[in-house]
Amino acid sequence: MKITVVGAGNVGATCADVLAYKEVANEVVLLDIREGFAEGKALDIWQKAPIDLYDTRTVGVTNDYSRTANSDVVVITSGLPRKPGMSRDDLISTNAGIVKSVTEQVIQHSPNCIIVVVSNPLDVMTYCAHLTSGFPRQRVIGMAGILDTARYRAFLAEEINCSPKDIQAVLMGGHGDTMVPLPRYTTVGGIPVTEFVSKEKLDAIVNRTINGGGELVKLMGTSAWYAPGSAAAQMVEAIVKDQRRVFPVCIKLDGEYGIKDCYLGVPVILGKNGIEKIIELDLTEEEKGLLEVSRAKVREVMDVLDNMSAPA
Repeated sequence: MKITVVGAGNVGATCADVLAYKEVANEVVLLDIREGFAEGKALDIWQKAPIDLYDTRTVGVTNDYSRTANSDVVVITSGLPRKPGMSRDDLISTNAGIVKSVTEQVIQHSPNCIIVVVSNPLDVMTYCAHLTSGFPRQRVIGMAGILDTARYRAFLAEEINCSPKDIQAVLMGGHGDTMVPLPRYTTVGGIPVTEFVSKEKLDAIVNRTINGGGELVKLMGTSAWYAPGSAAAQMVEAIVKDQRRVFPVCIKLDGEYGIKDCYLGVPVILGKNGIEKIIELDLTEEEKGLLEVSRAKVREVMDVLDNMSAPA
C-alpha cells in the first residue's frame, strides 16, 4: 500500500507521521513545493522508526508527482491560511488554484486513488477537487467531521471526567460555524450524554466546538495541526484497511437529506472504495432547519468558486 500526502506543513507532516507510526501503509510519500522541506520532514519521521518500532518508509519529494505514482490514497493538505486583510473570496481563489493544480497532477499518476481533502475552506475545496478529478463522488471526500466530533468528545470527556474513548457522537453540516450538533446521538459508554451533563453545559460545549478552530488560532496565532493531521490519518486507515468505520465525512450529496449538489458533512461507512454508504438519519424539524442553514452557507461559498471559474 502506498499513501501520498501533499503539503508537508504541520497538518501534512502530522498526518504522515501518524500513518507511519501506525504502519497503515508500506510507503508514505510526503510532497511539498518548497525545496528540501518534505525531504527533511520525511527523513525525520523515518529516523524515529527505530525508536517507535515501525517499518513504514517515509519518502520526501519536492514537487515531483511521478514519485507519487500508483498511490492508493492521496491526502491534500496544500493551501494558504487566511492572512490579516485577506477576504474570504481571495482565500477561496488562491486555495482553489492550488487544489486544482495538485488534483490534476495527482490523478495523472494515480488514476485509481481515493482523494481525502483537508485544505480550507474545506467543503468548497472538496468540491474543487471533485470537479477537477472527474472521479465518482465516493472517491473524493473531505475531512472535517472527524475533527469537529473529536473536539466535541474531548470537551465532554473533560467535563464528565471520563475516558474520551467511551464517548460516541456525530456532527453534521459544514465545517465551522454552521456545523449541526446532534446531542441526542451522543452517548457515554452507551448511556445518553444528558444523564451526565445539563442542557446548559451541553449547549456551552457545542458552542465551544463550533468555535474550536478559532480558539486554537487565538492561543497559538496559527491553525491546529495535531488533531487535524490525526483525523486525516484515521480516514486513510479506515480506507486502506477496509475497516468500514462510521464517520462524519464531507461528500457531495445527491438527494440524501433532500439536498442535491452540495458538499456537506454526513455520517458514512468508510471502507476500501471510499464512501461505502451514506447513512441517512431521521432528523427532527429543528435539525433539518439547522442543516438547511448549513447547506445555504456552503452553497454560497460554492457559488463564489463557480463565478470565478465562469468565463467573463
